Amino acid sequence: MTDHVNGGGARERVDERALEEVVRFTSDLIRIDTTNRGAGDCRERPAAEYVAERLAETGIEPVLLEKDRGRTNVVARIPGADPAAAGMLLHGHLDVVPAEPADWSVHPFSGEVRDGVVWGRGAVDMKNTVAMFLATVRAWARAGVRPPHDIVLAFTADEEDNALAGAAFLAREHAGLFRGAAVGIGESGAYTFHADAGLRLYPVGAGERGTAWVKLTARGRAGHGSKVNKQNAVGRLAAAVTRINEHQWPVRLGPTVKAALREIAALHGIEADVDARDFDVDGLLGKLGPAAALVAPTVRNSSNPTMLDAGYKINVIPGSAVGFVDGRTVPGGEEEFRTTMDRLTGPDVDWEFHNHGEALQAPVDSPVFARMRAALEHFDPGAHAVPFCMSGGTDAKQFSELGITGYGFSPLKLPPGFDYQALFHGVDERVPVEALHFGVRVLDRFVMNDKEA
Repeated sequence: MTDHVNGGGARERVDERALEEVVRFTSDLIRIDTTNRGAGDCRERPAAEYVAERLAETGIEPVLLEKDRGRTNVVARIPGADPAAAGMLLHGHLDVVPAEPADWSVHPFSGEVRDGVVWGRGAVDMKNTVAMFLATVRAWARAGVRPPHDIVLAFTADEEDNALAGAAFLAREHAGLFRGAAVGIGESGAYTFHADAGLRLYPVGAGERGTAWVKLTARGRAGHGSKVNKQNAVGRLAAAVTRINEHQWPVRLGPTVKAALREIAALHGIEADVDARDFDVDGLLGKLGPAAALVAPTVRNSSNPTMLDAGYKINVIPGSAVGFVDGRTVPGGEEEFRTTMDRLTGPDVDWEFHNHGEALQAPVDSPVFARMRAALEHFDPGAHAVPFCMSGGTDAKQFSELGITGYGFSPLKLPPGFDYQALFHGVDERVPVEALHFGVRVLDRFVMNDKEA
């Protein structure tokens, strides 16, 4: 590569080959089954080797790293034109959640391209983004240009479980590979959200709720099922689970959520004083129509019971019972979560974190956010990029341990009626070819920091 940041314009950098490659790479990666069933039951290595080969073909030198056999991560660095400038991390995970073929219109690991759409598990979560990163950096190599700053690429294992074999392993044992990276971009943001009256939003992830997965353990007195037993572990667990399920968490608004409410309300012609003592967030959400879905999951902590395990025979009262709760915490809400769980579980049920990650927030008034907004709105004039907080979590949590500020920025231009959010972990996951093309163009413009003429 030359040292000329803008050695070619955006059109010259993103050539027809890049647009073809992003579709082919997405399809190829989908066909590599990297299903993560949890508890170490996954093998990302074939996908990691595919990614490493695509990078090596352009002169980029990838490093393959494993904590556990077959759980492979790929890291590479592209030197920038200014070695002193703060670097940027582009990260995406290689694993996917399970898919039952009988439920799908096409086989979930076919990678079929039909009627301008790529089908399969990982089409939006998130082999599409991995493919967009690959196609973009390969286009730079062909054009002979460098990004303005170092780019670190990280393609990770195990994001769909606990990240211990993936981003957590990289952050804790290979931190040197990420030296100089100040900002990271990853999944779950910058897609078209069609609101009321033709309003097109692009929610850019500038925060994540914390992960607070909880294991509940109830203990009691084992005995015969025909006998009265006031120390029944199953009953104690069931009572605690019911209290947790019925608990109404209070509103807790962080800066990212306030910014989202303020901007989305303004685009609907509503003035919202989100800092007012008597601000009614539920009342405002009721006026935002479909756009309320972008914010509603992130104005409170949450706790959803998901798994129960107890007993081994119908006429035997077990001495213990176990349950699991998917808890999420808003920024600043963890202490409230802990004290509330203490109260809701009561004296007969113990609880502990099964998986724990801090809530994240990223500045929405930063030059980086402004560049993301500008790149999206350049390629979709009339649309509006807005900040939002993700209800779940990503590998950004692990990379935050290295001081890397994370944003959800996986740009896709989607047609009306395309329910992107429902396809995450859903049936018939798919992505339009044109959305992938849009993503490569936006990523290129954003990273290369192109300015308006």
